Amino acid sequence: MNVAKLCRENVVTIRQSEELTAAAELMRERHIGYLVVVEPEFADGSLKPIGVLTDRDIVVTVVARQTDPRTLRVGDVMTRGPVLAAETDSLDKALGSMRRIGVRRLPVVGKRGELVGVLSLDDIIDALAGELANVAGSIRNEQRIEGTLRP
Repeated sequence: MNVAKLCRENVVTIRQSEELTAAAELMRERHIGYLVVVEPEFADGSLKPIGVLTDRDIVVTVVARQTDPRTLRVGDVMTRGPVLAAETDSLDKALGSMRRIGVRRLPVVGKRGELVGVLSLDDIIDALAGELANVAGSIRNEQRIEGTLRP
Protein backbone atom coordinates (compact mmCIF):
# COMPACT_ATOMS: atom_id res chain seq x y z
CA MET A 1 0.00 0.00 0.00
CA ASN A 2 1.43 3.39 -0.91
CA VAL A 3 0.96 6.81 0.62
CA ALA A 4 -1.14 8.19 -2.25
CA LYS A 5 -3.95 5.74 -1.50
CA LEU A 6 -4.17 6.81 2.15
CA CYS A 7 -3.47 10.53 2.24
CA ARG A 8 -6.18 13.16 2.45
CA GLU A 9 -6.17 15.48 -0.51
CA ASN A 10 -8.18 18.33 1.04
CA VAL A 11 -5.28 19.98 2.80
CA VAL A 12 -5.74 23.22 4.71
CA THR A 13 -2.82 25.51 3.92
CA ILE A 14 -1.54 28.91 4.96
CA ARG A 15 1.29 31.27 3.96
CA GLN A 16 4.16 32.06 6.31
CA SER A 17 3.41 35.78 6.05
CA GLU A 18 -0.08 35.37 7.57
CA GLU A 19 -0.74 36.52 11.10
CA LEU A 20 -0.50 33.75 13.68
CA THR A 21 -3.94 34.67 15.01
CA ALA A 22 -5.36 34.07 11.52
CA ALA A 23 -3.84 30.59 11.58
CA ALA A 24 -5.40 29.88 14.98
CA GLU A 25 -8.77 31.12 13.73
CA LEU A 26 -8.48 28.90 10.65
CA MET A 27 -7.73 25.89 12.85
CA ARG A 28 -10.75 26.66 15.00
CA GLU A 29 -13.08 27.17 12.01
CA ARG A 30 -11.95 23.94 10.33
CA HIS A 31 -11.69 21.94 13.58
CA ILE A 32 -8.11 20.93 12.83
CA GLY A 33 -4.77 21.24 14.58
CA TYR A 34 -2.42 21.10 11.60
CA LEU A 35 -1.72 23.48 8.73
CA VAL A 36 0.74 23.03 5.90
CA VAL A 37 2.63 26.25 5.25
CA VAL A 38 3.07 26.73 1.52
CA GLU A 39 4.56 29.03 -1.07
CA PRO A 40 3.15 29.11 -4.60
CA GLU A 41 5.34 27.90 -7.43
CA PHE A 42 4.79 30.58 -10.05
CA ALA A 43 5.93 28.40 -12.95
CA ASP A 44 3.08 25.90 -12.62
CA GLY A 45 0.78 27.34 -9.96
CA SER A 46 1.37 24.46 -7.55
CA LEU A 47 1.90 24.85 -3.83
CA LYS A 48 5.23 23.83 -2.30
CA PRO A 49 5.26 22.90 1.39
CA ILE A 50 7.89 24.89 3.27
CA GLY A 51 6.71 24.24 6.81
CA VAL A 52 3.98 23.00 9.11
CA LEU A 53 2.15 24.64 11.98
CA THR A 54 0.32 22.74 14.70
CA ASP A 55 -1.90 23.83 17.53
CA ARG A 56 0.78 22.42 19.82
CA ASP A 57 3.37 24.73 18.22
CA ILE A 58 1.18 27.68 19.13
CA VAL A 59 0.64 26.49 22.71
CA VAL A 60 4.25 25.55 23.45
CA THR A 61 5.98 28.38 21.59
CA VAL A 62 3.56 31.24 22.19
CA VAL A 63 1.02 30.66 24.95
CA ALA A 64 3.32 28.88 27.40
CA ARG A 65 5.92 31.64 27.00
CA GLN A 66 3.24 34.32 27.41
CA THR A 67 4.11 35.89 24.07
CA ASP A 68 1.51 38.10 22.45
CA PRO A 69 0.30 36.10 19.43
CA ARG A 70 -0.85 39.30 17.70
CA THR A 71 2.80 40.25 17.23
CA LEU A 72 3.73 37.05 15.38
CA ARG A 73 3.45 35.65 11.89
CA VAL A 74 3.07 31.99 10.95
CA GLY A 75 6.72 31.98 9.83
CA ASP A 76 7.83 32.92 13.34
CA VAL A 77 6.38 29.75 14.87
CA MET A 78 6.14 27.12 12.12
CA THR A 79 8.44 24.15 11.79
CA ARG A 80 10.54 24.84 8.71
CA GLY A 81 11.67 22.20 6.23
CA PRO A 82 9.23 19.49 7.28
CA VAL A 83 9.90 15.87 6.53
CA LEU A 84 7.81 14.99 3.48
CA ALA A 85 6.44 11.77 2.07
CA ALA A 86 6.38 11.19 -1.69
CA GLU A 87 3.05 9.98 -3.00
CA THR A 88 4.86 6.89 -4.30
CA ASP A 89 6.41 6.04 -0.91
CA SER A 90 5.37 2.84 0.78
CA LEU A 91 3.33 3.03 3.94
CA ASP A 92 6.21 1.37 5.76
CA LYS A 93 8.63 4.12 4.70
CA ALA A 94 6.21 6.88 5.74
CA LEU A 95 5.56 5.24 9.11
CA GLY A 96 9.30 4.93 9.64
CA SER A 97 9.72 8.66 9.03
CA MET A 98 6.83 9.50 11.35
CA ARG A 99 8.28 7.33 14.08
CA ARG A 100 11.82 8.65 13.64
CA ILE A 101 10.81 12.31 14.00
CA GLY A 102 7.87 11.77 16.35
CA VAL A 103 5.00 13.23 14.35
CA ARG A 104 1.43 12.17 13.60
CA ARG A 105 1.20 13.74 10.14
CA LEU A 106 3.31 14.19 7.03
CA PRO A 107 2.73 16.42 4.03
CA VAL A 108 2.65 14.35 0.85
CA VAL A 109 4.21 15.66 -2.35
CA GLY A 110 4.08 14.73 -6.00
CA LYS A 111 6.88 14.28 -8.52
CA ARG A 112 7.66 18.01 -8.75
CA GLY A 113 7.52 18.57 -4.98
CA GLU A 114 3.99 19.96 -5.14
CA LEU A 115 1.65 19.40 -2.21
CA VAL A 116 -0.87 16.64 -2.97
CA GLY A 117 -2.10 15.67 0.50
CA VAL A 118 -1.44 14.93 4.14
CA LEU A 119 -0.94 11.49 5.62
CA SER A 120 -2.04 11.10 9.22
CA LEU A 121 -1.84 8.27 11.71
CA ASP A 122 -5.65 8.44 11.92
CA ASP A 123 -5.90 7.65 8.20
CA ILE A 124 -3.43 4.79 8.57
CA ILE A 125 -5.30 3.32 11.54
CA ASP A 126 -8.59 3.52 9.60
CA ALA A 127 -7.04 1.68 6.65
CA LEU A 128 -5.45 -0.97 8.84
CA ALA A 129 -8.71 -1.47 10.75
CA GLY A 130 -10.43 -2.13 7.43
CA GLU A 131 -7.78 -4.66 6.48
CA LEU A 132 -8.10 -6.39 9.85
CA ALA A 133 -11.88 -6.52 9.44
CA ASN A 134 -11.34 -8.33 6.13
CA VAL A 135 -9.02 -10.82 7.83
CA ALA A 136 -11.54 -11.44 10.61
CA GLY A 137 -14.34 -11.79 8.06
CA SER A 138 -12.32 -14.34 6.13
CA ILE A 139 -11.78 -16.41 9.28
CA ARG A 140 -15.47 -16.24 10.21
CA ASN A 141 -16.52 -17.28 6.70
CA GLU A 142 -14.04 -20.14 6.69
CA GLN A 143 -15.50 -21.41 9.95
CA ARG A 144 -19.08 -20.96 8.72
CA ILE A 145 -18.41 -22.72 5.42
CA GLU A 146 -16.59 -25.59 7.09
CA GLY A 147 -19.44 -25.96 9.59
CA THR A 148 -21.91 -26.17 6.70
CA LEU A 149 -19.89 -28.63 4.61
CA ARG A 150 -18.75 -30.85 7.49
CA PRO A 151 -21.48 -30.85 10.15
